[in-house]
Amino acid sequence: MALPQQLLFPCDSPAQRLDAFLAEALPGISRAQIKKLIETQQVTCDGVATKAGFKLKGGETIEVLLPPPAPGTALAEAIPLDILYEDQDLIVINKAAGMVVHPAAGHSRGTLVNALLHHCDDLAGIGGALRPGIVHRIDKDTSGVLVVTKNDQAHQHLAAQFHQHSIKRVYLALIHGHLPGRKGTIDQPLGRHPVQRKKFSTKARSSKKAVTHWSLIDNFSQEKLSLIRLQLETGRTHQIRVHLSEAGHPLVGDPLYGRRAELNSIKDQQLRTLIRQLPGQALHAQTLGFIHPRTDEYLEFSSDIPTPLRHIIAYLQQGRSSAATDGNDHHT
Repeated sequence: MALPQQLLFPCDSPAQRLDAFLAEALPGISRAQIKKLIETQQVTCDGVATKAGFKLKGGETIEVLLPPPAPGTALAEAIPLDILYEDQDLIVINKAAGMVVHPAAGHSRGTLVNALLHHCDDLAGIGGALRPGIVHRIDKDTSGVLVVTKNDQAHQHLAAQFHQHSIKRVYLALIHGHLPGRKGTIDQPLGRHPVQRKKFSTKARSSKKAVTHWSLIDNFSQEKLSLIRLQLETGRTHQIRVHLSEAGHPLVGDPLYGRRAELNSIKDQQLRTLIRQLPGQALHAQTLGFIHPRTDEYLEFSSDIPTPLRHIIAYLQQGRSSAATDGNDHHT
């Protein structure tokens, strides 16, 4: 339920735009939120809904209907989980593409944390009320293996391993084009994109070291696609996606770093349909290996390629086999 708040624009104040006045009077509300409140007529001036650029001249009463604050802690929700391993210290999950790891702006429900809180009530507290037990993340539209801690000792131990880059992280990706050779390394620092704040870039003003090792699994020359294996030395936000995109080989289906031209260049309509059915980019966190914080034993977990990506790979392999058979028939 919205919470009404009344504000008075002083009679002796110089004229001011409505949105500018609200930005000063409501410091906890962003300009984007203020714009949305005005556009959805949640703001009235002397009882009348008006526009953001309306000039206040003095003495007006502004009423704002503010949405209720988001809960300060994540709520437990009965969401199915694909659990690969669990003990008193940690839980290893095969995260589905489309699931956000922890609550944030625009994603207060339906996250992995919401599901975990319903499954177990002993997540580590270090991550905070909205990120309990979260020691690392994978993107919303990336599937694969992720470990969550249940106590602070386990959290600190695993966090140190991530910091030392000793965790084994292997990804599988389908990309546009063909990288040079059979294997290589992309060593390009990453930081927030200087203009597009939702993106990251190797051309950022402030960057951190980022290293991605890759090796070729298969080339599909007919459609100019490649299946590659990637091993992370560092784990920066969007690291694989940025490194490949800026190398000229974006992930198939990447909504943020891909380009429509790449998909349009694929002539096979059935293949294009299969790509459109991907829940996000064609990237799967296939293997995760680490030292157990209590036993000091090395553990390694892997998960199967999700069905939509598996269908695309099978279609590409089948198409190549058919083309080879047709070629042999032609020469007999």
